[in-house]
Amino acid sequence: MQSRMKLLRFSPPCLVLAWALAATSPALAKEPNTNLELARQLNQAFVEVAEKTSPTVVVINVIQKASEQTMDEESDDSFDSLPPGFWRRFHDQFKGRVPEKKIGQGSGVILREDGYILTNSHVVEDAEKVEVRLKDGRVFQATVRGVDPQSDVAVIKIEAKGLAAAVLADSAKARVGEFAIAIGAPFSLDYSVTFGHISAKGRSNIIPGFEGAAMDQDFIQTDALINPGNSGGPLVNINGEVIGINTLIRGLHSGIGFAIPSNLAKEVADQLIADGRFTRLWLGIGIRAFRDEPDLRKLLKGIEDGVVVASILADGPAAKSELKTSDVITAVDGHPVATPQQLRSEIRGKKPGQPVTLSVFRKDKTIQVKLSPAEWPEPNLSIAKVKNTPSSSGTEAKSIGVTVQVLTSELAGKFGVGDTEGVIITSVEKNSLAARNGLKPGDVITSLDQQEVTTPKQFNEVLKKADLKTGLLVNLISGNTARFEILKSGE
Repeated sequence: MQSRMKLLRFSPPCLVLAWALAATSPALAKEPNTNLELARQLNQAFVEVAEKTSPTVVVINVIQKASEQTMDEESDDSFDSLPPGFWRRFHDQFKGRVPEKKIGQGSGVILREDGYILTNSHVVEDAEKVEVRLKDGRVFQATVRGVDPQSDVAVIKIEAKGLAAAVLADSAKARVGEFAIAIGAPFSLDYSVTFGHISAKGRSNIIPGFEGAAMDQDFIQTDALINPGNSGGPLVNINGEVIGINTLIRGLHSGIGFAIPSNLAKEVADQLIADGRFTRLWLGIGIRAFRDEPDLRKLLKGIEDGVVVASILADGPAAKSELKTSDVITAVDGHPVATPQQLRSEIRGKKPGQPVTLSVFRKDKTIQVKLSPAEWPEPNLSIAKVKNTPSSSGTEAKSIGVTVQVLTSELAGKFGVGDTEGVIITSVEKNSLAARNGLKPGDVITSLDQQEVTTPKQFNEVLKKADLKTGLLVNLISGNTARFEILKSGE
């Protein structure tokens, strides 16, 4: 199986070689030598790409500040961002504990002739000293102009003029199957050139154990071989134009590498050069692709694509709007969105406080919801004041395994619940349908099957009509986050 996989992986260049051999065999000596000429042209194309692009690539040597953290010693469950220092720790996993002072190496791409260089954030993060070496052998000390840890993009600056600057392609126009050439310094082997193809576009959730992390971008996948040291270097097309910035791999020698699309890299880099920081916006919602929610698709008819609002953070911009969990966002200011990355890309291009109009599918119809994205906050979030509501006795809903009560000020204080309306779960049976779906005491159920419930009586009336074999859509607030679950029997 392994040999077959290798054959499949290297089949395009092998075919080129086969054509060349066939053209030179005695049996075909009388045929026109077109196959060999084709092989020579392709060979020359790769040579020209390497010669054209290599002068725009730099080798970056870094001495990082003292650190004693390992991958397991730092964690952060902040809602919309990756843990601080994530990218560097991800790459450090190949080396174990970080030494007192770490000497690292990466690659970079010259953005402008006056010394601005694009690279990865994790290459220069916590740098005490950054040294840049050009293809012609010149060495410069560099300063870090700005870093954006979330996208893993950074810009550094050297004092030089007349440098060979790279040409950045429109990564949106890159196509799966095109040739892709990586240039960098893997394992300190400077200006190594490898080639392959664009294996896929729009990749997200690519890091094991961090599938829920809301990265601010998707990635270009390539089978051009990249390794530690390629980080920050370019992935270029057959014309020598940069289509991506190499940033991570899935296992050494796996042939599965990922690059930041050049459009995003340029957007972040331009703002880092201008302002020294990248302003990132958020809506304060957890989102998933509607196409990836088969149970929800069965419950919501009349819609094919969109982005599901899976959760709403209490202090986020969306909490102040009419947006609700289980809503399906189909467009932002009229631009259709079908994936979380498309939605994030639309929001990222806005300015703080600039209102946006979301087209939202809810209860068999599309409505318009307006809200204003805000700049990403610090992770610490406040909890709203408790609301006083009339007292009432509890009701047990044994069919799903919860006991619910009217949300009183006493219960709100006991469970630390914020200002909201609904019925509060006071107990959950072990191994029940509710328990298996993560419902717990203190959660506030705001609606069942998109019908608001504020009393145990309303709760039971809706529950009696529900078909648990098809699925029961439950909107709830857990802690300071609104989310939805689909409770389905027989799973």
